[in-house]
Amino acid sequence: MRILIVEDDAAVVRLLERSLRAYGYEVVSAGSGEEAVRLASTGSIDLVLLDIALPGIDGHHVLSHIRAIDRMLPVLMLTARDDTRSKVAALDGGADDYLTKPFDLEELLARIRALLRRRGQPQLPQPSSALLQASDLVVDPLSHRAWRGDEPLDLSAREFALLTYFMRHPSQVLSREQILSAVWGYDFDPESNIVDVYVRYLRRKLDRPGEPSVITTIRGVGYRLDPPSPA
Repeated sequence: MRILIVEDDAAVVRLLERSLRAYGYEVVSAGSGEEAVRLASTGSIDLVLLDIALPGIDGHHVLSHIRAIDRMLPVLMLTARDDTRSKVAALDGGADDYLTKPFDLEELLARIRALLRRRGQPQLPQPSSALLQASDLVVDPLSHRAWRGDEPLDLSAREFALLTYFMRHPSQVLSREQILSAVWGYDFDPESNIVDVYVRYLRRKLDRPGEPSVITTIRGVGYRLDPPSPA
């Protein structure tokens, strides 16, 4: 699935890109309304995340142009404006959904999945071609499934995102700040211990008795995924 992010805040764009890619989505971005309209008109976009406050053409006008091009393309408005009037204007203008910043990443992902289901989007072809594998640890970002050997792993959405991020960077030391921005998005507390908590959750589900942990702690730095030894 290809998602277009229309947002002029570069920091927000970077964090959304990292988060969505960790869940297996392909992402393109536009920093202006004009660029957004051009990209939306290519026919290669499956969903649009659209901010209202944009330089040049604002989000409402971008939405109007998109609807003239494709009345069925899912559009989710992302904005700091929380008043009812703004929400009504966006929905009446053709938006499919509306989410106020700051938002929780899991809620955003749930809304994206709901919009794609509503449009009847098929799964991307050949999910196996996108498999991430490290020895007997396998992740399929497209179907949101993971295995250790022949055993499926029962992971929460956040655990899955964290494991996918590790699997995209095997044997690489990742700082807590990198993990926070990639998996939890831009609305996070840098002093939080949430990364350590979820690493413990993952270890309980990935590690096997008598074997070294799949995730190694690098003291004072962060964590590293070490592919498990073959059974």
